[in-house]
Amino acid sequence: MTQGRSLSPHGRREVSRRCRSSVVCGLIGVVAFAPCAFADDWPQFLGPSRNGVSAETGLRKEWSGQSPHELWRSAGGVGMSAVVVQQRLAVTLVQRDGRQQLLAVDAQTGRGVHKVDLAPEYKNSMGNGPRATPALAGNMAYAFTGEGILAAVDLTTGQVKWRRNVVAELGAEPAEYGMACSPLVDDGRVIVTAGAPRGTVAAYDAVSGEPVWQAIAANGADTAGYSSPALLEVGGMKQLVAFEGKAALGIAPETGRVLWRYPYATDFDCNIVTPIAHGGRVFLSAGENHGSVLLDVKSSGEQFRVTPVWESLGARSVMRNEWQTSILHEGHLYGFDNVGNAGPVSHLNCVDIATGKLKWQQLRFGKGNLICADGKLFITTVKGELVVVEASPGGYTELGRRAVLQTTRQAPSLADGRLYLRDDEEIVCLDVRPSPGK
Repeated sequence: MTQGRSLSPHGRREVSRRCRSSVVCGLIGVVAFAPCAFADDWPQFLGPSRNGVSAETGLRKEWSGQSPHELWRSAGGVGMSAVVVQQRLAVTLVQRDGRQQLLAVDAQTGRGVHKVDLAPEYKNSMGNGPRATPALAGNMAYAFTGEGILAAVDLTTGQVKWRRNVVAELGAEPAEYGMACSPLVDDGRVIVTAGAPRGTVAAYDAVSGEPVWQAIAANGADTAGYSSPALLEVGGMKQLVAFEGKAALGIAPETGRVLWRYPYATDFDCNIVTPIAHGGRVFLSAGENHGSVLLDVKSSGEQFRVTPVWESLGARSVMRNEWQTSILHEGHLYGFDNVGNAGPVSHLNCVDIATGKLKWQQLRFGKGNLICADGKLFITTVKGELVVVEASPGGYTELGRRAVLQTTRQAPSLADGRLYLRDDEEIVCLDVRPSPGK
């Protein structure tokens, strides 16, 4: 980038150590305490914890006018993939020149580093190009194409190390709107939702690409849907929670054993958002006028019992997430409530997750995506605006709004005080660190 610098993992630990030291010294009066913006990677869909929340603090306070400052703008391509960032690389999936490609650029400058062919172009009535966001682990990137090809790319050389046509190998056809599951990397396994008779969810060895396990739900009758699984602490243990086309599943990540299944059918199998954990419970939401539920998961030996803590379903639901995962911040959900069957009207809602009670609603806010950091919501609208809003249950407070992109459905990403956005033409990097002297 034209300002600042990228840090190695050792450098990030050193920054964190210095910040903690400053806090201690400030408390004892040796040095003045100043908030620190901690460096952090954004290595997968929805960030480090796969929930859209960043631990970075001390970000800028002024959001009016033309702030934040644009650091660079780089050519991209068609597709719904978000940008992921690890050390000096920013990576996404695009479609151009008749191919689905993994695109890696220098995170500081936007200059191209790798352009890697993954598969032929993917076209669909709901939008062209790859849908899923790649996952970064070590020097590898793992990508899932629109038709369901899982590929591992060496980011040092730009070479494809292995490919698997997951959907075809497991006996299925691509989902109606394309395969949209963003890969999850866990303990040497790459996990995707396939929705196939021989694997509702499947895991592959991250090094070799060989199958590790296949989790089969409903005797292979469940479909893929469009959600990305998450590792959550529920039922007193770490579980892989997958929100597939007809149900939510709890899966043992080491073996693929299905621990529980909670039916959650929507029109067109449009379960899209990533599950969220709260106090050992699981929050799910879906559009198509379906609604939301908070599930309590309890174990008794080898068996699990799943029951709703609260439900809010149908046209009067407090939250109907269409394709945007809500943000959970300090006990409250912030998310897009889509009205009707994929209709044009969306509200921005705040809901108490413990009770399911609506705290506030910004009517007809419009569709978009959002993440959270430093007590703020960073929202991109389909019109290409960046909107910064206080993450507070006390009411809707807009801090700033600026047109940045063309039409976009891609989620924003935040790494080391820099916000990464994209549309079907460009990738944009904005500086959200404090202005000098502020």
